[in-house]
Amino acid sequence: MRISVVIPVFNEQQTIVEILSRVHRALDGRESEIVVVDDGSTDGTRDALRSLEGVRVILHEHNQGKGAALRTGFAAVTGDVVIVQDADLEYDPRDYPKLLEPIDDGRADVVFGSRFLGGPHRVLLFWHYMANKLLTWLSNIFNNLNLSDMETGYKVFRRSVLDKIHIRSDRFNFEPEITAKVAKTRCRVYEVPISYSGRTYDEGKKIGARDGVAALWAIIKFRFVD
Repeated sequence: MRISVVIPVFNEQQTIVEILSRVHRALDGRESEIVVVDDGSTDGTRDALRSLEGVRVILHEHNQGKGAALRTGFAAVTGDVVIVQDADLEYDPRDYPKLLEPIDDGRADVVFGSRFLGGPHRVLLFWHYMANKLLTWLSNIFNNLNLSDMETGYKVFRRSVLDKIHIRSDRFNFEPEITAKVAKTRCRVYEVPISYSGRTYDEGKKIGARDGVAALWAIIKFRFVD
């Protein structure tokens, strides 16, 4: 199967070269493509991207949000399987074999990489963790799932599943929306443990309380809206 990795990027000059290097190493030996969607960066990220080879770069003229960047990336991919990869080094591409295994062996159509199933993780931000668990619990109630980490940045899809889904969300509420719409397809969903090296807000973490409220509304909304 051909693997497409979609990387939404906004102001990640300090990490973009390193994450792309890690992704290339993780994909070594597999037929693949890397699609980077720069979502209106203003910090020099675009200059860094111009110097790189083996990457397809799509530019948004102004910042629209993670969901909008992924919508653009999904429309551009050519692979059979699509991996969402954040650009901030919180998620480690060395986990690709674990993420792809349930799809490779024919068990799964979608795989969530869970930060709460026993993988190594940086110890940080209790209230962020609790908000995450609450949103996952509510998402499970509305979608009749038993995920441990709905908000994870590592999600892997067979292209045939993504082709059935239209993403409306522009920001971080992409996560509850895609979860609700995956549930509606009644496809086979697996979770696997992943490592996680979270950032503090001083280190550049972007998601905040506003996004938590938006996620709560998205959980309710996309239970009933396609």
